[in-house]
Amino acid sequence: MHVVGANHHTARPGWREGGLIEELRLADAVNNPQRSWELWDLLLYDKVVSEANITLLLETTLYSASVTDGRISEIAARCDKSEHLYRIRAKMFCDCTGDSRLGLEAGAEMRSGREARAEFGESLAPEQPENRTLGSSILFTSRLYRNPMPFTAPAWARRITKEQLIHRQITSWEYGYWWIEWGGDKDIIADNERIRFELLSIVMGVWDYIKNSGAFPDSRYWAMDWVGMMPGKRGSRRLMGDYVLKQQDLMKASFADAVAIGGWPMDGHPPEGFDRPDLPPNTVLRPSEVYDIPLRSLYSRNIGNLFMAGRNISASYVAFTSARVMATCAVEGQAIGTAAAQCLERNLRPRALARDPKEVARLQQALLRDDQTIKGARNQDPLDLARAATVSASAESGDAKAALVIDGVTRNIPDRRGDPAEVHQWVASAPAWIELRWARPQRIRMVQITFDTGFKRQLTLSAQESQNVNLLRAPQPETVRDYRVTGGGRVLAEVKGNFQRQRRHPFDPVETDSVRIEISATNGDAAARVFEIRCYE
Repeated sequence: MHVVGANHHTARPGWREGGLIEELRLADAVNNPQRSWELWDLLLYDKVVSEANITLLLETTLYSASVTDGRISEIAARCDKSEHLYRIRAKMFCDCTGDSRLGLEAGAEMRSGREARAEFGESLAPEQPENRTLGSSILFTSRLYRNPMPFTAPAWARRITKEQLIHRQITSWEYGYWWIEWGGDKDIIADNERIRFELLSIVMGVWDYIKNSGAFPDSRYWAMDWVGMMPGKRGSRRLMGDYVLKQQDLMKASFADAVAIGGWPMDGHPPEGFDRPDLPPNTVLRPSEVYDIPLRSLYSRNIGNLFMAGRNISASYVAFTSARVMATCAVEGQAIGTAAAQCLERNLRPRALARDPKEVARLQQALLRDDQTIKGARNQDPLDLARAATVSASAESGDAKAALVIDGVTRNIPDRRGDPAEVHQWVASAPAWIELRWARPQRIRMVQITFDTGFKRQLTLSAQESQNVNLLRAPQPETVRDYRVTGGGRVLAEVKGNFQRQRRHPFDPVETDSVRIEISATNGDAAARVFEIRCYE
């Protein structure tokens, strides 16, 4: 499944997520132009094993947790492939299992299903509470071949008719259909094996209909080349935090403890999925803008050292239907990883952090420094020496002035078409330079630069051709490619072939009253573009 989030395909251009998910997307676009899912897996593996502070336990399943005085002290996990048992002790834990497995073992408060409309006053909720949710899906891909490619469905495949597809259009078949969905009215976890069988029977039946019904003669030369064997879950258990994110919050609320953004529509599906051919496969209510996700929805309200991120955050069913998508899960994950580190550094529990405005501000500034987007938040990092500098440049273009690289905002704020309603970057014809200067020399040991990576453009990995129209599987042309950083009479850093949005350059300390970024080439655009420059001792 292609990664989607706040930009909602092309419906909200300009709101692609920054931070770690942007780093991964950019690396994948450059190193995997052939759109291989196995190479996406390899990219993720490489990022993890290349990080010295991560111990990776693959093929390993959590199966119990020990709780003392309302806090998790230890978890147990097993790897049947290596026949190893692990006991893992820590001060902080993060449940990103989707099914809230850690929360379940620890006794965290949780809920599932759909709340009644009256509980939170949500217009999209059912009149009565239901222990039903969104179903699971299995996808497939197919390829065009030179010769006719016959297909014979297995005996257990469903027999699909035109009437079953009245609300489920087939316009292409290179990529399977999210609306092959089933099991939301079952126990989405306990009935996983039955759900797998039913989904595979529907997939085989739909492909049989495409190939053999006569309705799609162009499918003659197409053959299925991959089918998923793991049901992709949507709804499951949700852990309860100090705040439950609701439909109304997605439409207009703001939070003092905001740590991430979402923006996918509230996307409800009939729990029976494919077995309700009389109903559209989904109904949506689109938030008018991107929305905040508060820290209080990302930690457990009764287990004192448990964070959560993903489709198990503290949200109503209605809000969950938006916050569940992968890029939103990613920025939630970056938020709680940063929050957990701050809790350890400051000897705090998650609730204490969330209740202290100074600690929340510290967390937000750390996230902004790592390119997380938080609505309305600006760089106010007291350690950033660039904020006190005077900025000049070789040239400027229109409203994209040099001084904007220290205005604290690292993206243009788009209008509904994706064009800048607010400009927050410096632009000048390349080659170009931009310089920060101070009234007296500063001791500097690191420069951080945030470049433009074309947020208006979609950037994901997808087998669906329609998702690749407004997408470049290459370095983004707006991004600065070749540049160097100078200061104190020295070349502090020199880079060739950059394609990333955020770059940090540590070096031996230098005393200087100026730092200059000299840009010699971009990845194709005529203009050099920089959103932010930071300097640290």
